Amino acid sequence: MSTLETFVLPAIIAPFKDVTFVIKRSLIDYPVFKHIMRSRDPIVVDRTNPRKDFEAVLEGGTARLKAGRSVIIFPQTTRTATVDPETFNTIGIKLARKAGVPIVPIALRTEAWGNGRLLKDFGRIDPSKPVHIAFGKPLLIKGRGAEEHGEIIEFILKKLEEWK
Repeated sequence: MSTLETFVLPAIIAPFKDVTFVIKRSLIDYPVFKHIMRSRDPIVVDRTNPRKDFEAVLEGGTARLKAGRSVIIFPQTTRTATVDPETFNTIGIKLARKAGVPIVPIALRTEAWGNGRLLKDFGRIDPSKPVHIAFGKPLLIKGRGAEEHGEIIEFILKKLEEWK
């Protein structure tokens, strides 16, 4: 939903487990954030070749998971204030299945930090809006992961409905 989760999620997870992200290439060259993002040893995707990005996530993600690091993947391609389950990709499920690790759903409502007009990452912060983050139970992927994908979407939608 906003830039907020990029800063907050590692702060919540890192005391328990090292963590990184799957990010688009432009973020490792972005002024201000580039040093922070590079320090996380992210899995970088270009968004120009889906096959190459898929391989990068599976290979890089498996290596990081086997090294004991968590990988945060946002299943929508861009930040949005609305949730459309049809736009959620399954790359996190595929990575968890390949690496043999559970996947932990995360529901977020972080519109307190809005998108900027000129620079999307530098929007207005409205302290009157609450921030909500919830972690679901870890799910082991069975089969192709369709059931777990449905459970993740159901968890997110349920939390967003509670937070209205």
